[in-house]
Amino acid sequence: MNFLELAKNRFSSRSYKPQPVERETIKNVLEAARIAPSAANKQPWHFLVFTRQESLKKAYQLYHREWFKQSPVVILACAEKQNAWTRAEDNKNHADIDLAIAIDHITLQATELGLATCWICNFFVEKTKQMLNLPQNLEPIALLTLAYPADSPNVERHKTLRKKLEEIVSWENFD
Repeated sequence: MNFLELAKNRFSSRSYKPQPVERETIKNVLEAARIAPSAANKQPWHFLVFTRQESLKKAYQLYHREWFKQSPVVILACAEKQNAWTRAEDNKNHADIDLAIAIDHITLQATELGLATCWICNFFVEKTKQMLNLPQNLEPIALLTLAYPADSPNVERHKTLRKKLEEIVSWENFD
């Protein structure tokens, strides 16, 4: 599948088959994050992977939707802001940007492997820090599900729900 087909087939799945995801497959998905670009190659990220039942029970408490509890794999994506590149002019820390790129690599690699993901930012951040006893240097940014989908992408959404190219691009005439 070419890249645009792959990107169009990636979707936020909220229905999963009760099939475990093989550890080698999970590693393959995480490898895509490992090789993601980051500002000044700082790689300011850390991923916590939940696959065992007792760990998943904890992970399922971090988000309030029932469908989330179907996922046999949950990944907590954390930023290491103190290790990120910071732009000198305005002191902008790029950890969130770098982590977003790595997460996107995960979602696209998962899609290529026939898996589904859902990128979740609306989770219980403080509860996550406390329940998992996260060290100060790890800031939880997003939860990701990783599973074999029981639903399928609606590729028509790219035609109807996405803005037209003319709405998001300006060509050199900035007057």
